[in-house]
Formats: sequence, structure tokens, C-alpha cells
Amino acid sequence: MNTPAAYFEQLYSDSADPWSLSGQWYVQRKYDHTLAALPQRRYRSAFEPGCSVGLLTTALAERCDSLLATDRVAAAAERTAARTRHLPHVQVRRLAVPDEWPDGRFELIVLSELLYYFDDRTLRDVLNRTVEALEPGGTLVTVHWNHPAPEHHRTGRSLAPVLSAVPGLTLLTDCRDPDFTLHVLGRPDDVGRGPYSTAVREGLV
Repeated sequence: MNTPAAYFEQLYSDSADPWSLSGQWYVQRKYDHTLAALPQRRYRSAFEPGCSVGLLTTALAERCDSLLATDRVAAAAERTAARTRHLPHVQVRRLAVPDEWPDGRFELIVLSELLYYFDDRTLRDVLNRTVEALEPGGTLVTVHWNHPAPEHHRTGRSLAPVLSAVPGLTLLTDCRDPDFTLHVLGRPDDVGRGPYSTAVREGLV
């Protein structure tokens, strides 16, 4: 079972910043590592699902010509929209992945503190859609907390072997911090759309 929507809605109802993202040194270090790991100086188009209150969104916007940031919780999307109101190239939408995946393809996709909320089946669907939505030559960045939490199905460490084995992507960076695991994966220019979809259908991932 995936972490239910009601869990997140209650968190944002109780606090404007449920995880105290704006005040944690861990979060600042993680964001600094994430931005430093991006292999390109600038990206034409980017997608950040699970944007929360938009702190990483604002930082990513400095490296992107166009950025779509989404969250399944309306209150989170509203706070990100308010934070990025001065950035016309940032679009913010309330959207729940993978069922409400956006149209189009992206040069950069960032999955930050998101994948461990999904059960096995939904995780496969999210990764499949990610590969399909990533442009040839594009970049996928994932970063997740390493420590267990009751609402998480996995940790950053246990996600690592899944992510590093995704067919159709090449592992470029594998950062194992005591608190988080960060991966950068690239989609080669000559890779078609089929390998990961086939692997998902056959239950290999």
C-alpha cells in the first residue's frame, strides 16, 4: 500500500512546513549536493514531482529554462506557487504521480524524498513513467533519507540497488552520505523507449 494522501494532507494542515525544511542543516547540505551533482550547467526543461513547500524548486529554477513543480497536496502546491511567484518560468500544479503524470518530455527529472512512499507496484510505475518522460541525453536525479520511518516503505540505501539497475539509464553519480543517498542517472542519446517498459512488464524491476 502507498502512503495515503490523508497522511500528507494532515501534515500540511498542522504546519506550513511539516518537515522544517527551511531550518535544517541536513536539508541545506542535501540541496547543495543535489545541485552540485547536476552534470549540466543549465537544463531546457525540468520536472520536480513532490515539490513540498518549494525550497528545492527555487534552487532548481536557477538552473532551468522551464520547470514544472507538482505536489499531490493542494496546500503544498499553493505554498510553492507563492514562493516562486516571481519566477515566470516555473509552473506549479497540484498533481499526484504516477496516475496524473504530465504530458511531454523533460531534460531533467528530480525525484527528491519521494520514492520511498510507494509500494513495489507503484514504484515500478513511477520509474517506468520517469524513463519514458526523460529525453534522450537527459538527467534523472534521486535523493532520499537513509533512515527508517514508519510511513516509508524503504530508505535511501534500500532504493539504491533498484535505481542503479534501471534498464535504459546509466549511473553517473552514486553519493552515499550518512543521512542520504543521491544518484544521478543519464539516459543515453541512442536508447529507445522499450527496455524499461519490458522489464516492468516481466517483473524484473
